[in-house]
Amino acid sequence: MALTVAIFLATYVAMAVGRLPGFRVDRTGAALLGAIAMLVFEKIDVDAAWAAVSFPTMALLFGLMIVSGAFSVSGFYGWLTARAAALKLGPAKLLDVMIVTSGVLSSILTNDVVVVAMVPLLLQFCVARRLNTTPFLLGFAFAANSGSAGTIIGSPQNMIIAQGLDLSFVGLMRAAMLPSILSLVVIWGVLVVLYRGRWMNVDAAPASTAAAPPPVTLDRVEIAKAAVVTVLVVAAFCLTDWPRELIALAAGAVLLLNRRIASADVMKHVDGDLFILLGGLFVVNAAFASTGIPQRMIADLTQWGLDLTHPVALLVGSGVLSDIVGNNPAVLLLMPYIQGGNPEQTGAAMALGTAMASNVVVFGSLAGIIVVEEAAKRGAPVSLAEFSRAGVPVSLISMLVAAGWLLLLA
Repeated sequence: MALTVAIFLATYVAMAVGRLPGFRVDRTGAALLGAIAMLVFEKIDVDAAWAAVSFPTMALLFGLMIVSGAFSVSGFYGWLTARAAALKLGPAKLLDVMIVTSGVLSSILTNDVVVVAMVPLLLQFCVARRLNTTPFLLGFAFAANSGSAGTIIGSPQNMIIAQGLDLSFVGLMRAAMLPSILSLVVIWGVLVVLYRGRWMNVDAAPASTAAAPPPVTLDRVEIAKAAVVTVLVVAAFCLTDWPRELIALAAGAVLLLNRRIASADVMKHVDGDLFILLGGLFVVNAAFASTGIPQRMIADLTQWGLDLTHPVALLVGSGVLSDIVGNNPAVLLLMPYIQGGNPEQTGAAMALGTAMASNVVVFGSLAGIIVVEEAAKRGAPVSLAEFSRAGVPVSLISMLVAAGWLLLLA
């Protein structure tokens, strides 16, 4: 038992700090090494390890990443970013457009893929207009997290929640969509207050000499195909009882079977590292659960008054855990022990908590990490302190809105 606990703790320390201390091993590598260690030291057998990895969750995520990837390779994200950035609006209104764009896309497509595809383009257009990139990057990242909370297909953790609680598409949307939308207003309001008078990059080259963004090639046929498939996927989720993972896989297969775009180009937008991380954590968590320690901890917390079946307690608890280990690991860690209560309210509490609280720190979400890393690569760094200076009030106000909504539902 001691070795199992040690492997578990080492894995989640790496989730919290971003790497395995003392080694050049990132979160994905740590999850993989943790799973291998559990197998090698016989803390879980091979059959149990395979059984621990949720095929429906992985299949759902894989299929929807292909759908989102199809939009990317067709030029949709680039075209949309260019259209939004070209609007003759002041910085505050342009920020509003970017936040709404990020939130809406992240609610119907996987938020991490949306961020990967659009952030480089967003940076290019900000530079071309001599805008301070920081508020636009933060707004896009915050909206990608909070906007994704309202639907099953918005984020990987929502898919895990929906599969674990057997939530319907409409059920989660009904319970989580309104506070998710209101959080976009909160994001805009906080950033407008914080960056008033600091919208422009005074050190940038004049607009006439700044490098113009490259022209966007738009494949209208492929966009139309991807849009039709997306509509059919949502309709199937809402109107049928077909297994969601099979719907998503079928959608991905239709888009990969293509005479115009190579399947390899679409597959580049499937985040293989995320699948390895999730698979490793499934195994590590299953081995740890076999010790009985998590069950006793949940029982003790309940005796001490922290009832995780109450939606507000779960909202806060899942949010705090997201800021420690990241939102996907937090959901994987909590999911087996969340029982009782109303499934829709429980699912909404976890989805909203892990999405909104993950805006507090960069490593709370993959979307935040992607934005900061892409910005640093392109000469527009966002410091951890700057991220949290805006993220803390955004998260606190959004969580208060979500708590009030959950109490109203309860």
